[in-house]
Amino acid sequence: MVSRRGFIGGGCAAAWIAADGARAASTPSATDLKSITGAAQPISAEERRGRIAKLQSLMTQQKIGALLVESGSTLEYFTGIRWHRSERTTAALIPASGAAVVVTPAFEEPSVRETLQVDGDVRPWNEPESPFELIVQGLRDRGAAAGVIAVEPTMRFFIVDGIRRALKSTPSIVTGDMLVRACRLVKSPAELALMQMANDVTLESLRWVRERIERGMRPSDIAALMDSATSALGGSPEFALVLLNEASAYPHGSKQPQLVRDGSIVLMDCGCTVQGYQSDISRTWVFGAPNARQRQVWNTVKRGQEVALETAKIGVAVGKIDDAVRRYYESEGWGPGYKLPGLSHRTGHGIGMDGHEPAYLVHGDSTRLQPGMCFSDEPGIYIPGEFGVRLEDCWHMTASGPQTFTPLAKSLDDPV
Repeated sequence: MVSRRGFIGGGCAAAWIAADGARAASTPSATDLKSITGAAQPISAEERRGRIAKLQSLMTQQKIGALLVESGSTLEYFTGIRWHRSERTTAALIPASGAAVVVTPAFEEPSVRETLQVDGDVRPWNEPESPFELIVQGLRDRGAAAGVIAVEPTMRFFIVDGIRRALKSTPSIVTGDMLVRACRLVKSPAELALMQMANDVTLESLRWVRERIERGMRPSDIAALMDSATSALGGSPEFALVLLNEASAYPHGSKQPQLVRDGSIVLMDCGCTVQGYQSDISRTWVFGAPNARQRQVWNTVKRGQEVALETAKIGVAVGKIDDAVRRYYESEGWGPGYKLPGLSHRTGHGIGMDGHEPAYLVHGDSTRLQPGMCFSDEPGIYIPGEFGVRLEDCWHMTASGPQTFTPLAKSLDDPV
């Protein structure tokens, strides 16, 4: 998996923040800000055990012997293990019955155990050995080697292929996507509380940054301010996209250098994590006095956000939210559909431990809204060669309707 910050490093470097090391020496200090995340409660071991129990019940119902998960957000979701991906396999098999088996390099075992929160049989492998043989032995020990094996959808092919070869048979391997979705789509109160805190950090950071933007600044200067504020407020910076002027017409920016000048559109799309849960907020404003066209587009996007939330009702297919926004935009002369000038991307995405996760507010997604589901609401409008406007707030579904984590922007003159 590529994180949002990792994508930044490989994308439009002029628009996205520079690499951490390149600007570490010049990162400004936000000494006037204090942490607001001191009360953050990490996900408990009891909650993780409950997640595994739900997963095992689903696997039993569907006659699946085990779910295989490698390093990443789903491994952390179920076990608490926080580990990076590399060519050395760290993975877990969660059987339909019994304790999980965790396979990891022997020299990493002490580190992996530090975050393991559930009952698990940790089986280390040394460099000359095969981790796949250990995984297969774990499957056999749990009585799952001859049955259906589900694989978490982001697991890399070389691991799946290695397990298949080690089994020396033709196993029935299926995607574990629906199993994972059934557990992760609906957030618990503890998850919602962490997401609320992350959103609070990002919104307060944006307020602090907006007051400090000056004529002549580069996107990297503004992003450095954002990272500094986020850290001071107790969040872990995840990404800080800063698009100026014409670059704002392209959702993820342009490599053409841009500077703040009078009349500049400033579009910031930023997020952080608190105890592993993410925020994602976008705000757009004008440095100096906005013109009539900028104001008209901004007001249209704000109304687009409102249309999305008005459409969100229990039982509604999430794709219908995207359809409703596009109908409104088309009535205002944008589009049609996903065409430019207009809204070229989906209206929103699921969010939680990953910045982008199912379900998606895009035409055709039939996932039905349930209480506890979380999404972004970001129906931007982009005019190639001119500018773009994106406003984004995240929200979660409740029995009585959608609840935003942050208040929507009030106006172009009071955008944060």
